[in-house]
Amino acid sequence: MSTAALSLWGAFERHPPLNWGTRWCELITELRVDVLLPELELQQELQRLNGRWSRLQPPPEPLASLHLPGRGLEVQARTADGEHFLYVIDRLTRQVVAYVTFSRLVEIHRRADPHLRAPHTKVMPAWRRQGIASAVYRWWLDSGRSAITGARQSPAARALWLSLARHYRLVYVRIDHKCLYPIEAPADAAALSALNVRAVLLGRGCELADFAEPAS
Repeated sequence: MSTAALSLWGAFERHPPLNWGTRWCELITELRVDVLLPELELQQELQRLNGRWSRLQPPPEPLASLHLPGRGLEVQARTADGEHFLYVIDRLTRQVVAYVTFSRLVEIHRRADPHLRAPHTKVMPAWRRQGIASAVYRWWLDSGRSAITGARQSPAARALWLSLARHYRLVYVRIDHKCLYPIEAPADAAALSALNVRAVLLGRGCELADFAEPAS
């Protein structure tokens, strides 16, 4: 078990929460958070994206059903190989300032594949804390599709998932030989940090039984 996991679990034992379910959400998002893209690398990535914008195939199209908070932004989207790419564009500069990818996971069975995508969000610093990622995730979940965490999460991603869990059902699964099995809150930090343990936000009208195996 990592030093961070031991420290986290020790704090939990010293100060047990009144609501285990709420604390469980906090615990799972305290782990596997070693993905943090350096600012310069992020800016360069978005610059490259803007540079090849006209060559993207299939070309992005306006997404009128997604309304972002504030003014001056628009969303264009495209789908390729079952993955969804949403681009947030500054209307003034016509530059991509953020994008969200809803990716397929190779580690899950094809029965679950149509139901789940793993979202990954990148936002330029000047456009953060404006509700862009939250609006995109809500649009995805409200359209009747579910989201699953990848193997890693950034601190910003974990905070967003906790926020969304107040409005959407948050469940947990264990991936075993590409099948997804519902799990209860693990009893220790080591179980929480396992790479095959994932969180799932269920979209509107979605059920865990749509893609998971019966609980054992």
